[in-house]
Amino acid sequence: MSEAVTHRPDAPARAGASGPPAGSRRRRSPIAPAPATPWLFLAPFLVLFGTFVLLPAGFGVWISLHDWDYTFPTHPFVGLSNYQALFDPSSTAGGPFWESMRATGIFTVLSVPLLLVVPLGVALMMNARFPGRNFLRAVYFAPYVLGVAVISVLWRYLLDTNIGLVNHYLGVLGLPDSTAWLTSQPAAWASLVGVTVWWTLGFNAVIYLAALQDISAELYEAAKMDGAGAWQRFRHVTLPGLRPVLMFVTVNTIIMSANMFGQSYLMTDGGPGRSTRTAIMRIAETGLSSFQMGSAAAMSYLLTVVLMALSALVFWLFRDRDAVRPRKKVRS
Repeated sequence: MSEAVTHRPDAPARAGASGPPAGSRRRRSPIAPAPATPWLFLAPFLVLFGTFVLLPAGFGVWISLHDWDYTFPTHPFVGLSNYQALFDPSSTAGGPFWESMRATGIFTVLSVPLLLVVPLGVALMMNARFPGRNFLRAVYFAPYVLGVAVISVLWRYLLDTNIGLVNHYLGVLGLPDSTAWLTSQPAAWASLVGVTVWWTLGFNAVIYLAALQDISAELYEAAKMDGAGAWQRFRHVTLPGLRPVLMFVTVNTIIMSANMFGQSYLMTDGGPGRSTRTAIMRIAETGLSSFQMGSAAAMSYLLTVVLMALSALVFWLFRDRDAVRPRKKVRS
């Protein structure tokens, strides 16, 4: 009896052995895919990703290390000079660049909290059952399908100081009707942030709504039975259930806000003065108008580093603390 057990094929695994017996070979199932099969399925995406993302990104690094004027046939190698010039207050590139980074920071700080909270409120409302909620979902998402040029031209007319409908109806209501919404501060920032929130909140609201519908109704019922109120159910059931989606929405919104270009370019033209000239506007002007592609590439990578640091901070803030604690206990 004992001899029969000793020669069974699965005997080493049951005895806690770490691998197959010496000299034995694992036999592949005849229906198992070949090792190259996953790569063949991924090949079309990898070709497009490498051609249109990795290759331009690598070429951008190469350009940032040269004095690259595409109107000249030669591009001298300058090493890290383009990056050093951005940190030199006396250079012609550093001051305007950091001024544009400040404008980008102001827009991001003002718009991101609104683009996280307002769409969440809209999603909570649309997740409730009431007549006409499908119509409201379409209404809130409709502006997002319009292009930035359409949105900007439309609101440039509505916010015009003299002929705009906004000032007209403010006057009808007895409120100040001469506000220069696009040519004075802080009205210009209020206009840009307000238009952006109105335009893009539908996208975040749809993502929130999909995540809300994945939260089990049994959790809410259990919380009710335990005596939890509406705020406690939102805090202890809804927010934990939305944590992965909140992390994605936060990172995506920060990146999109930091890359704001069209609204500022078409509505305020970077003004008044240069106060709403964002980093992307500055990079485009440096590379395409001043022909300093090397400096523009260095600005782009500096902005990328800042966004990567912010994304890492968001990932750390939204990490699953409950999943980390047990591992620490096991190690201790």
